[in-house]
Amino acid sequence: MNTEYRKHLAGTDLDYFDTRAAVDAIKPGAYATLPYTSRVLAEQLVRRCDPAALTDSLKQLIERKQDLDFPWYPARVVCHDILGQTALVDLAGLRDAIADQGGDPSKVNPVVPTQLIVDHSLAVEAPGFDPDAFEKNRAIEDRRNDDRFHFIEWCKTAFDNVDVIPAGNGIMHQINLEKMSPVIQSRDGVAFPDTCVGTDSHTPHVDALGVVAIGVGGLEAETVMLGRPSMMRLPEIIGVKLVGKRQPGITATDVVLAITEFLRNAKVVSAYLEFFGDGAKDLTIGDRATISNMTPEFGASAGMFYIDDQTIDYLKLTGREPEQVALVEQYAKETGLWADDLVDAEYGRVLEFDLSSVCRNMAGPSNPHRRLPTADLESRGIAVHLDEALAEEKEGLMPDGAVIIAAITSCTNTSNPRNVVAAGLIARRANELGLVRKPWVKTSFAPGSKVAKLYLEEAGLLSEMEKLGFGIVGYACTTCNGMSGALDPKIQQEIIDRDLYATAVLSGNRNFDGRIHPYAKQAFLASPPLVVAYAIAGTIRFDIEKDVLGTDKDGNPITLKDIWPSDEEIDAIVASCVKPEQFKQVYIPMFDLGKAEKSISPLYNWRPQTTYIRRPPYWEGALAGERTMKGMVPLAVLGDNITTDHLSPSNAIQASSAAGEYCAKMGLPEEDFNSYATHRGDHLTAQRATFANPKLLNEMCRDENGEVKQGSLTRIEPEGTESRMWEAIETYMERKQPLIIIAGADYGQGSSRDWAAKGVRLAGVETIVAEGFERIHRTNLVGMGVLPLEFKAGDNRNTYGIDGTETYDVVGEISPRCDLTVVMTRRNGEVVEIPVTCRLDTAEEVHVYGAGGVLQRFAQDFLEANS
Repeated sequence: MNTEYRKHLAGTDLDYFDTRAAVDAIKPGAYATLPYTSRVLAEQLVRRCDPAALTDSLKQLIERKQDLDFPWYPARVVCHDILGQTALVDLAGLRDAIADQGGDPSKVNPVVPTQLIVDHSLAVEAPGFDPDAFEKNRAIEDRRNDDRFHFIEWCKTAFDNVDVIPAGNGIMHQINLEKMSPVIQSRDGVAFPDTCVGTDSHTPHVDALGVVAIGVGGLEAETVMLGRPSMMRLPEIIGVKLVGKRQPGITATDVVLAITEFLRNAKVVSAYLEFFGDGAKDLTIGDRATISNMTPEFGASAGMFYIDDQTIDYLKLTGREPEQVALVEQYAKETGLWADDLVDAEYGRVLEFDLSSVCRNMAGPSNPHRRLPTADLESRGIAVHLDEALAEEKEGLMPDGAVIIAAITSCTNTSNPRNVVAAGLIARRANELGLVRKPWVKTSFAPGSKVAKLYLEEAGLLSEMEKLGFGIVGYACTTCNGMSGALDPKIQQEIIDRDLYATAVLSGNRNFDGRIHPYAKQAFLASPPLVVAYAIAGTIRFDIEKDVLGTDKDGNPITLKDIWPSDEEIDAIVASCVKPEQFKQVYIPMFDLGKAEKSISPLYNWRPQTTYIRRPPYWEGALAGERTMKGMVPLAVLGDNITTDHLSPSNAIQASSAAGEYCAKMGLPEEDFNSYATHRGDHLTAQRATFANPKLLNEMCRDENGEVKQGSLTRIEPEGTESRMWEAIETYMERKQPLIIIAGADYGQGSSRDWAAKGVRLAGVETIVAEGFERIHRTNLVGMGVLPLEFKAGDNRNTYGIDGTETYDVVGEISPRCDLTVVMTRRNGEVVEIPVTCRLDTAEEVHVYGAGGVLQRFAQDFLEANS
C-alpha cells in the first residue's frame, strides 16, 4: 500500500488514494489525458501495488504500453448459478484434492466477496398465457435442480465470502445494476471505485454506471476469488462519441442493434469502449445499460459510460441510501471520474455514431450484429408470401416462417423501464382494438427484476400484457439463454411433419442458430414492443411496418403505427410509476442475508446417483499427465465464427443426444432432462455436450457432392469412419489419443462458459490452431491447459489444404506470444511446417499452462505455501 498518496476525502469519514497526484508525479498533467478506464486501473495500482513496482506499472498506463503485464484486483466477483456453481464445484473438488495431500481444506475459500445469483435454471415450460405460469415454472425448476440447489445451499455455509441470492429473484446483471454495485466502494476506511468480474459475458451491463466490469470464464473468476490478481495488459481503449438525438418512436433496442453493427464493422475486438459526447449525456442509465449489456456482441470487453448526473439520478431512483449517493458524487468529482473532468481524455481511436440516424431495427437471422431494418424486410427477403400464409392459417395450419416463440426476456431490455412500458402500452392498444396473439405463438415475459412487476401494476399495464399472453413466467434468464421450454406437442409435431420454417422473436442479446429452441430454425432480436407485435402477426414473413395486423370493429385496417405508443406517453408513465420505494420493497428483504450457520464439514458429501453435481477430475488421470503435443489427430476442422454454443450448447437436452442417452441411463425421466447448462457441475454429463450442437459444420464430414454435413459429427482417424462426435471422443479417450482442433477466425465467440474449454480438454484436445480467438474463450483454454495457437496472417486451414487426415506435432520452446512450428504430416508422408504464434499472452499464462491449468496451479501453490 502506497501510504504517501492516502488522503482524507472531504465531507466523509473515509480516506482515498490520490491517483492524480501519483500519475502527475511521473509526468505532470498526464492524468488529465487518461481515459476513464485508465484512471480506474491506475487507482487500484496506487492502492494495491507493491510500492517498488508502482512507478513502472503507472508508466504503462501513461505511455499506453500494451506489451507488459500489470496486476488487476477486482473488488467483487459476481456469478450466475451455472458458471458460479461450476466454479464452486471446482473449489469443492480443490478442497478434496488438498485434503488428499494432507492439507487443511477449510483454508480454501474465496478471498474476494463473491455474489452468486441463481438465474440461469428456469425454463419456460408454462407460457405467459397460463395464469399460473410463474408458480408452475418455479416448481419445475426446484424439482429438476434439487441436486444443484442442495450443493449451492452447502456453499453458503461451507465457504467464507460467498453470498447467494436464490432462484426466483431476477437476473444477475439487472440485480447488479439496480442494487449490488455501490459504484464507489468503502472498505476499511477507504473509498475506491467498484470493479468486478462476472462469470457471464454480459457483465459489462453495469459499465453503464461507470463501473469497470468485464465478463470472464469460470476459471478466471476462480483466480480472482482466491485473491490472486488478474494479470492484464492495457487494452486498446476506444472513444465512441455519440452525437445527435434518436428519432421519435425509436427504442434503446433499435439504437443498440445499430451500434452493434457499427462497432462490429469498426473491429473493436477485445477493446474497452468509452461512450461520451452530447448524445451520451442525454441517455438515461436504462438506455446506457441496454448499450453496455451488448458489449460482447460488439466484440469488445467493456462498454463504459462516465459518472454524471444521470448516474446520480439513477442511484436515487433505485433506492440507494442518500449517504452512498453523496459518496459517489463526492468521490467522482474529487478524483476526476466525473464526466466534466474527462473533456481532455485522449483515445487512440475515436469513433462517431449519430443517434439520429437510427431507424427501427431488428437483428437476424442467426447473429446479433446482423442488423435488419424493419423498413427493409421485403427487400431482404424476410417478409414474403403473406397471401400464402393467410391461406394456410385459414386451413388451420401454421404459416411459413411461423413465430413459435415471442419472448420479452433478458436484462438487455427489461432493465430499461422505457422498453418494458412501451411493450405494455402496445399491448393495451392492441387489446382495445381486439387484436390477439396467434394461437401457435408461445408468449412469455421474464423480467430481470421484480421491480418491473411493481411499476407495470402501478401503471395498470401488467393486466394488459397478461391478456395478450405476456404474463410473467419467471424472474430469470430464460429464452435468451436457450431455456424457452417445450412447445405444445401438436405444434411441435406439425413443425416436424411439414418441415416448417419456424422462428423465434425475442428481446434478448443472442440469437445464434440452435440456441433459442431446437425447433426454431432461426431467431430474431427485437425490442419488447416489437416482440408483442410479432406475437399478433404470427409469422416472420409479415412486413411489420406495412402489413395489416387486423381490423377494428368498423372494419378499418390496423397496422403497427396505429398501436405504437408515443415517446411522451412512455416517458410520462415512467416518470410517474417507477419509484424508489419499489426498489426498496424488492431489494431490502432480498439482501437481508444474515449470517448462516457454519457447515459442519469443509468437504462436500458428493451424491453418488446424480447427473448434476460430481467431484471434478482435474487432479487425476490424463488431466494430471503430461501433454506431449505429438501425434495429434484432428477432432474437428472448423470454419469461422465458431461459438461457445457450438462447442458446448446450453439449451434443452434432446433424448436422442449423447447427454440425453446418458441421463436416461442414469434413471432421469425425459421431462426432467433439463438443459445442458444445468448439468455442468457433473463432468460425465457435461462432457457429452462437447460439439453436440446440431448446427455444427465440421469440414471433416462431407456428403457425396463434397458439401459439409450439418450435425454433431466427425471422422475417426486413421480409419476414416464417420461417427457422432461423442462416440469418436469415447474412442479417442480409450486409445489415449492426443487431439487437435483446426479452426477459422473468431473461434469461441459468445458466452463465457468454461465448459467450452473443459469439454475439449476432457476429450483429449491438447492444441487448437485458429485464425483468431475470442478473448474469454482463449483465457479459458489456457486455464484448462489447452494450448491456443494462431495462424500467421494470410494463412489458414485452406492455404495448407487441411482435410483432417493429417497428424500434428508442435515444436518449439514456449514463452509469451512466441513463434512455434506446427509440423503437419499428411497421410502420404509429406511433411509441412506451419509457423504459428503462441497465444499464451503473459508470463502468468505460461506458468498456469505449464502446471496443467488453473486448478492444478492452485493446488500446487497452496500445498507449497502451507507445507
